Amino acid sequence: MSGTKEEDRKGSSEWREFFWNPRTHELLGRTASSWGLILLFYLVFYLFLAGMFILTMYIMLLTLDDYKPTWQDRLATPGMMIRPKGDQLEITFSVSETESWDGFIQNLNTFLSSYNDSYQVQTNDNCPPDQYFIQEDSGEVRNNPKRSCQFNRTMLEDCSGITDRFYGYNRGQPCILIKLNRVIGMLPGKDGQSPYVTCGAKREDSDKIGPLAYFPPNGTFNLMYYPYYGKKAQVNYTQPLVAVKFLNASLNTDINVECKINSNTLATGNERDKFAGRVSFKLRINDK
Repeated sequence: MSGTKEEDRKGSSEWREFFWNPRTHELLGRTASSWGLILLFYLVFYLFLAGMFILTMYIMLLTLDDYKPTWQDRLATPGMMIRPKGDQLEITFSVSETESWDGFIQNLNTFLSSYNDSYQVQTNDNCPPDQYFIQEDSGEVRNNPKRSCQFNRTMLEDCSGITDRFYGYNRGQPCILIKLNRVIGMLPGKDGQSPYVTCGAKREDSDKIGPLAYFPPNGTFNLMYYPYYGKKAQVNYTQPLVAVKFLNASLNTDINVECKINSNTLATGNERDKFAGRVSFKLRINDK
Protein backbone atom coordinates (compact mmCIF):
# COMPACT_ATOMS: atom_id res chain seq x y z
CA MET A 1 0.00 0.00 0.00
CA SER A 2 2.84 2.40 0.88
CA GLY A 3 4.47 1.72 -2.49
CA THR A 4 1.27 2.60 -4.29
CA LYS A 5 0.93 5.92 -2.41
CA GLU A 6 4.54 6.85 -3.20
CA GLU A 7 3.95 6.13 -6.90
CA ASP A 8 0.82 8.32 -6.87
CA ARG A 9 2.72 11.19 -5.23
CA LYS A 10 5.54 10.82 -7.73
CA GLY A 11 3.13 10.84 -10.68
CA SER A 12 1.31 13.91 -9.32
CA SER A 13 4.62 15.70 -8.81
CA GLU A 14 5.66 14.96 -12.41
CA TRP A 15 2.42 16.44 -13.76
CA ARG A 16 2.84 19.58 -11.65
CA GLU A 17 6.41 20.00 -12.86
CA PHE A 18 5.29 19.51 -16.48
CA PHE A 19 2.70 22.24 -16.10
CA TRP A 20 5.07 24.62 -14.31
CA ASN A 21 8.69 23.85 -13.50
CA PRO A 22 9.93 26.42 -10.94
CA ARG A 23 13.57 25.38 -11.43
CA THR A 24 13.71 25.93 -15.22
CA HIS A 25 10.77 28.37 -15.38
CA GLU A 26 9.10 26.26 -18.09
CA LEU A 27 5.35 26.24 -18.73
CA LEU A 28 4.11 23.04 -20.36
CA GLY A 29 7.67 22.16 -21.24
CA ARG A 30 8.53 25.50 -22.88
CA THR A 31 10.26 28.62 -21.69
CA ALA A 32 8.74 32.08 -22.06
CA SER A 33 10.98 32.88 -25.06
CA SER A 34 9.95 29.63 -26.75
CA TRP A 35 6.27 30.42 -26.23
CA GLY A 36 6.85 33.95 -27.48
CA LEU A 37 8.43 32.73 -30.70
CA ILE A 38 5.59 30.28 -31.33
CA LEU A 39 2.91 32.93 -30.74
CA LEU A 40 4.78 35.38 -32.96
CA PHE A 41 4.99 32.80 -35.75
CA TYR A 42 1.26 32.07 -35.68
CA LEU A 43 0.43 35.78 -35.42
CA VAL A 44 2.48 36.52 -38.54
CA PHE A 45 1.10 33.42 -40.29
CA TYR A 46 -2.57 34.29 -39.71
CA LEU A 47 -2.00 37.95 -40.52
CA PHE A 48 -0.50 36.82 -43.83
CA LEU A 49 -3.52 34.60 -44.55
CA ALA A 50 -5.90 37.44 -43.67
CA GLY A 51 -3.96 39.81 -45.90
CA MET A 52 -4.07 37.37 -48.81
CA PHE A 53 -7.85 36.94 -48.36
CA ILE A 54 -8.43 40.70 -48.27
CA LEU A 55 -6.23 41.21 -51.34
CA THR A 56 -8.02 38.53 -53.39
CA MET A 57 -11.43 39.89 -52.37
CA TYR A 58 -10.34 43.41 -53.32
CA ILE A 59 -9.10 42.26 -56.73
CA MET A 60 -12.33 40.31 -57.32
CA LEU A 61 -14.48 43.30 -56.38
CA LEU A 62 -12.56 45.42 -58.91
CA THR A 63 -13.83 43.10 -61.66
CA LEU A 64 -17.49 43.46 -60.64
CA ASP A 65 -19.95 45.87 -62.21
CA ASP A 66 -22.62 47.42 -60.00
CA TYR A 67 -25.14 47.34 -62.84
CA LYS A 68 -24.39 44.20 -64.83
CA PRO A 69 -23.04 40.75 -63.89
CA THR A 70 -19.43 40.26 -64.99
CA TRP A 71 -20.12 36.57 -65.52
CA GLN A 72 -23.58 35.51 -66.60
CA ASP A 73 -24.72 31.96 -67.17
CA ARG A 74 -25.76 31.52 -70.78
CA LEU A 75 -29.31 30.56 -69.98
CA ALA A 76 -30.89 29.70 -73.30
CA THR A 77 -34.46 30.19 -72.11
CA PRO A 78 -35.68 31.72 -68.82
CA GLY A 79 -38.19 30.01 -66.59
CA MET A 80 -41.84 30.97 -66.15
CA MET A 81 -44.02 31.46 -63.09
CA ILE A 82 -47.72 31.90 -62.40
CA ARG A 83 -49.85 34.09 -60.15
CA PRO A 84 -51.71 33.63 -57.91
CA LYS A 85 -49.30 31.51 -55.93
CA GLY A 86 -50.97 28.25 -55.07
CA ASP A 87 -49.74 25.40 -52.92
CA GLN A 88 -47.00 23.69 -54.97
CA LEU A 89 -48.31 25.11 -58.25
CA GLU A 90 -51.85 23.95 -57.58
CA ILE A 91 -54.91 26.17 -58.00
CA THR A 92 -57.83 24.48 -56.26
CA PHE A 93 -61.06 26.17 -55.17
CA SER A 94 -64.81 25.77 -54.90
CA VAL A 95 -67.01 28.26 -56.75
CA SER A 96 -69.65 28.26 -54.00
CA GLU A 97 -67.14 28.70 -51.15
CA THR A 98 -65.86 32.26 -51.13
CA GLU A 99 -63.15 31.54 -48.58
CA SER A 100 -61.58 28.94 -50.91
CA TRP A 101 -60.68 31.56 -53.53
CA ASP A 102 -60.57 34.79 -51.52
CA GLY A 103 -56.84 34.29 -50.87
CA PHE A 104 -56.20 34.06 -54.62
CA ILE A 105 -58.01 37.37 -55.15
CA GLN A 106 -55.96 39.10 -52.47
CA ASN A 107 -52.76 37.67 -53.93
CA LEU A 108 -53.61 38.98 -57.40
CA ASN A 109 -54.65 42.41 -56.10
CA THR A 110 -51.37 42.79 -54.22
CA PHE A 111 -49.31 41.61 -57.16
CA LEU A 112 -51.05 43.93 -59.64
CA SER A 113 -50.97 47.06 -57.45
CA SER A 114 -47.78 48.34 -59.13
CA TYR A 115 -49.44 47.86 -62.54
CA ASN A 116 -52.19 50.40 -61.87
CA ASP A 117 -52.47 52.80 -64.80
CA SER A 118 -52.07 55.89 -62.59
CA TYR A 119 -48.79 54.58 -61.20
CA GLN A 120 -47.46 53.49 -64.59
CA VAL A 121 -48.13 56.91 -66.14
CA GLN A 122 -46.12 58.59 -63.39
CA THR A 123 -43.09 56.28 -63.47
CA ASN A 124 -42.75 54.78 -66.96
CA ASP A 125 -42.78 55.78 -70.63
CA ASN A 126 -45.37 55.17 -73.31
CA CYS A 127 -43.12 53.28 -75.74
CA PRO A 128 -43.69 52.38 -79.40
CA PRO A 129 -44.63 48.68 -79.58
CA ASP A 130 -43.01 45.79 -81.48
CA GLN A 131 -39.45 47.08 -81.18
CA TYR A 132 -36.73 46.81 -78.57
CA PHE A 133 -36.22 49.72 -76.16
CA ILE A 134 -32.43 49.93 -76.47
CA GLN A 135 -30.66 52.29 -74.06
CA GLU A 136 -26.94 51.98 -74.60
CA ASP A 137 -24.25 53.62 -72.48
CA SER A 138 -22.02 56.24 -74.08
CA GLY A 139 -18.52 54.93 -73.56
CA GLU A 140 -17.61 55.34 -69.89
CA VAL A 141 -20.70 57.48 -69.30
CA ARG A 142 -23.53 55.32 -68.05
CA ASN A 143 -27.06 55.97 -69.21
CA ASN A 144 -28.54 55.36 -65.74
CA PRO A 145 -31.13 55.15 -64.43
CA LYS A 146 -32.64 53.66 -67.55
CA ARG A 147 -36.26 54.23 -68.43
CA SER A 148 -38.94 51.56 -68.62
CA CYS A 149 -42.08 51.04 -70.68
CA GLN A 150 -45.56 51.12 -69.26
CA PHE A 151 -47.45 47.90 -68.70
CA ASN A 152 -50.88 49.10 -67.67
CA ARG A 153 -53.18 46.92 -65.65
CA THR A 154 -56.04 47.62 -68.05
CA MET A 155 -54.12 45.71 -70.74
CA LEU A 156 -55.18 42.53 -68.94
CA GLU A 157 -58.83 43.42 -69.69
CA ASP A 158 -61.12 40.74 -68.16
CA CYS A 159 -58.25 39.57 -65.94
CA SER A 160 -57.24 43.03 -64.69
CA GLY A 161 -59.42 42.89 -61.60
CA ILE A 162 -61.02 46.19 -62.64
CA THR A 163 -64.02 45.12 -64.72
CA ASP A 164 -64.30 41.91 -62.69
CA ARG A 165 -62.92 42.30 -59.18
CA PHE A 166 -63.11 38.53 -58.58
CA TYR A 167 -61.02 37.63 -61.66
CA GLY A 168 -63.68 35.10 -62.71
CA TYR A 169 -63.18 32.84 -59.68
CA ASN A 170 -66.74 33.39 -58.48
CA ARG A 171 -68.06 32.00 -61.80
CA GLY A 172 -65.62 29.14 -62.25
CA GLN A 173 -63.69 31.04 -64.97
CA PRO A 174 -60.40 31.78 -63.19
CA CYS A 175 -57.61 34.01 -64.48
CA ILE A 176 -54.00 32.88 -64.17
CA LEU A 177 -51.18 35.40 -64.71
CA ILE A 178 -47.94 34.24 -66.34
CA LYS A 179 -44.60 36.00 -66.21
CA LEU A 180 -41.26 35.25 -67.83
CA ASN A 181 -38.31 35.39 -65.43
CA ARG A 182 -35.98 38.35 -65.86
CA VAL A 183 -32.67 37.84 -67.65
CA ILE A 184 -30.37 40.83 -68.13
CA GLY A 185 -29.77 41.63 -71.79
CA MET A 186 -32.11 38.97 -73.17
CA LEU A 187 -33.65 39.65 -76.60
CA PRO A 188 -36.57 37.20 -76.87
CA GLY A 189 -37.56 37.80 -80.49
CA LYS A 190 -36.37 39.01 -83.88
CA ASP A 191 -37.80 40.50 -87.06
CA GLY A 192 -40.38 42.37 -84.99
CA GLN A 193 -42.02 39.16 -83.77
CA SER A 194 -42.82 39.21 -80.07
CA PRO A 195 -42.81 35.99 -78.05
CA TYR A 196 -46.21 34.71 -77.02
CA VAL A 197 -47.68 32.22 -74.57
CA THR A 198 -49.84 29.20 -75.34
CA CYS A 199 -51.44 26.93 -72.76
CA GLY A 200 -52.92 23.49 -73.06
CA ALA A 201 -53.77 20.43 -71.03
CA LYS A 202 -51.59 17.38 -70.74
CA ARG A 203 -52.63 14.58 -73.08
CA GLU A 204 -54.83 12.78 -70.56
CA ASP A 205 -56.74 16.00 -69.74
CA SER A 206 -57.11 17.44 -73.23
CA ASP A 207 -60.90 17.15 -73.18
CA LYS A 208 -61.24 18.91 -69.81
CA ILE A 209 -59.56 22.27 -70.30
CA GLY A 210 -62.11 23.96 -72.59
CA PRO A 211 -61.54 27.24 -74.50
CA LEU A 212 -59.04 29.82 -73.29
CA ALA A 213 -58.77 33.60 -73.62
CA TYR A 214 -55.44 35.46 -73.55
CA PHE A 215 -54.75 39.02 -72.46
CA PRO A 216 -53.11 41.05 -73.95
CA PRO A 217 -54.45 39.68 -77.25
CA ASN A 218 -52.56 36.63 -78.55
CA GLY A 219 -50.77 36.35 -75.19
CA THR A 220 -47.71 38.32 -76.30
CA PHE A 221 -44.77 39.69 -74.32
CA ASN A 222 -44.17 42.77 -76.46
CA LEU A 223 -40.60 43.47 -77.56
CA MET A 224 -40.71 46.99 -76.11
CA TYR A 225 -40.18 45.56 -72.60
CA TYR A 226 -36.77 44.21 -73.59
CA PRO A 227 -33.87 44.17 -73.02
CA TYR A 228 -33.90 44.22 -69.25
CA TYR A 229 -30.91 46.10 -67.79
CA GLY A 230 -31.03 44.97 -64.16
CA LYS A 231 -32.74 46.07 -60.98
CA LYS A 232 -30.21 48.77 -60.12
CA ALA A 233 -29.93 50.29 -63.59
CA GLN A 234 -33.65 50.04 -64.42
CA VAL A 235 -35.29 50.90 -61.13
CA ASN A 236 -38.90 51.22 -62.33
CA TYR A 237 -38.91 48.22 -64.66
CA THR A 238 -42.34 46.62 -64.90
CA GLN A 239 -42.34 43.00 -65.94
CA PRO A 240 -44.82 42.23 -68.75
CA LEU A 241 -47.57 39.73 -68.02
CA VAL A 242 -49.89 37.43 -69.90
CA ALA A 243 -53.25 36.48 -68.42
CA VAL A 244 -54.98 33.21 -69.30
CA LYS A 245 -58.70 32.89 -68.61
CA PHE A 246 -60.27 29.43 -68.46
CA LEU A 247 -63.73 29.92 -69.95
CA ASN A 248 -65.30 26.47 -69.58
CA ALA A 249 -63.00 24.10 -67.73
CA SER A 250 -64.46 20.83 -66.46
CA LEU A 251 -65.59 20.87 -62.84
CA ASN A 252 -64.71 18.52 -59.97
CA THR A 253 -61.68 17.06 -61.69
CA ASP A 254 -57.93 17.70 -61.80
CA ILE A 255 -56.64 19.37 -64.95
CA ASN A 256 -52.89 19.30 -65.57
CA VAL A 257 -52.06 22.46 -67.51
CA GLU A 258 -48.83 23.41 -69.24
CA CYS A 259 -48.04 26.90 -70.57
CA LYS A 260 -44.99 27.61 -72.70
CA ILE A 261 -43.28 30.49 -74.44
CA ASN A 262 -43.20 30.55 -78.24
CA SER A 263 -40.41 32.57 -79.81
CA ASN A 264 -38.16 32.58 -82.87
CA THR A 265 -35.10 32.99 -80.61
CA LEU A 266 -36.01 31.01 -77.46
CA ALA A 267 -36.25 27.23 -77.36
CA THR A 268 -38.46 25.52 -74.78
CA GLY A 269 -36.92 22.70 -72.82
CA ASN A 270 -33.31 21.57 -73.01
CA GLU A 271 -31.00 18.97 -71.51
CA ARG A 272 -30.07 21.27 -68.62
CA ASP A 273 -33.64 22.21 -67.71
CA LYS A 274 -36.63 20.47 -69.22
CA PHE A 275 -38.92 23.15 -67.81
CA ALA A 276 -37.09 26.12 -69.33
CA GLY A 277 -39.59 28.36 -71.06
CA ARG A 278 -42.59 26.53 -69.66
CA VAL A 279 -44.57 26.07 -66.47
CA SER A 280 -46.91 23.28 -65.41
CA PHE A 281 -49.60 23.54 -62.78
CA LYS A 282 -52.72 21.71 -61.61
CA LEU A 283 -56.16 23.35 -61.79
CA ARG A 284 -59.21 22.01 -60.01
CA ILE A 285 -62.54 23.85 -59.94
CA ASN A 286 -65.21 22.38 -57.67
CA ASP A 287 -68.82 23.45 -57.94
CA LYS A 288 -69.50 22.84 -54.24
